[in-house]
Amino acid sequence: MSTLFDPLLVGDIPLANRIVMAPLTRNRAPGQLPNALMTEYYRQRASAGLIITEASQVCPQGQGYLDTPGIHSAEQVAAWRHVTEAVHEAGGRVVIQLWHVGRISHVSLQPGGAAPVSSTSRAAKAKTFTREGFVPTSTPRALRTDEIPGVIDAYRVAARNALAAGFDGVELHGANGYLLEQFLRDSINDRDDAYGGSIANRTRLLREVAAAVTGEIGGGRTGLRLSPITPVNDADQDSDAQALFEHAVESLAPLRLAYLHLIEGQTGGPRDLREQGVAPFDYAALRRHFNGAWMVNNGYSRAMALDAVASGAADLVAFGKAFISNPDLVRRLREDAPLNALDAGRLYGGGAEGYTDYPALAVA
Repeated sequence: MSTLFDPLLVGDIPLANRIVMAPLTRNRAPGQLPNALMTEYYRQRASAGLIITEASQVCPQGQGYLDTPGIHSAEQVAAWRHVTEAVHEAGGRVVIQLWHVGRISHVSLQPGGAAPVSSTSRAAKAKTFTREGFVPTSTPRALRTDEIPGVIDAYRVAARNALAAGFDGVELHGANGYLLEQFLRDSINDRDDAYGGSIANRTRLLREVAAAVTGEIGGGRTGLRLSPITPVNDADQDSDAQALFEHAVESLAPLRLAYLHLIEGQTGGPRDLREQGVAPFDYAALRRHFNGAWMVNNGYSRAMALDAVASGAADLVAFGKAFISNPDLVRRLREDAPLNALDAGRLYGGGAEGYTDYPALAVA
């Protein structure tokens, strides 16, 4: 029987334990460049079996929030290398989450002040973070069919850049109402070309992005994050989420991805959405279509995480906010030690306060 603290080979990436630091946007990368403060933040948390970095845009057009890092320029690659070296020197493993926000952006963050792009020209009823604080997202324009190969290639180049920066792999961000999910859900995607309409068409962009990335760096260094029923970022429910996501995952099977990272329920919110009129999602049925490591996420307590791995319901458990306030979360979970309280007022932007100043347990 496996435990949360046992090692595991995830694709081509050997992990010391099954505890994962989830991707967490912190808006502390002025100029879209990782920096010394970020390096220290990730180094402090290197005891995680795997760190998944904050979401990082694959191209300038993919940015949706102020001071988020990218992985599309030589300067960004060089800056990220300091982070990966620090994590590796501390004994950790780290992958970067590849991100294109699509319509969850603002013209002030887009090259030349242009409109964001999406599967649709309908605006999201959502907000994003700019120099003016949280503001409504801008109205997007629908990507032309002939522009889509360029988007796919941006992911491929970003994956190549990630390995050049020293990352152990990448995670494709297919969740939380961002670009890939804007194509997946029929509540958002209103296209009538080869990327809209049927489930096969709406999953096409995800398949093509995943194929391009695995063709560049291999399936064993590529993970994917999905959130089948989360309503965040104005991502209304798909008309048949179960069929959509089972088809999406099954279509990726030939690529032999290292892991699938599932957000159960609403990201950062309730796991059960029946009170919101959302039918339960059958994650076990989805798992039958996947042949890699199974990572679960959203509101897992220590007891839930221990049981998930021991029972075989999951191979890996990702923790988000608990890793923000507890750089030594792995030790605290192992020893069943109390957790530091989270300073919710310093999650986005700022400096070391609420970022690198959370205390670790005293050395015994």
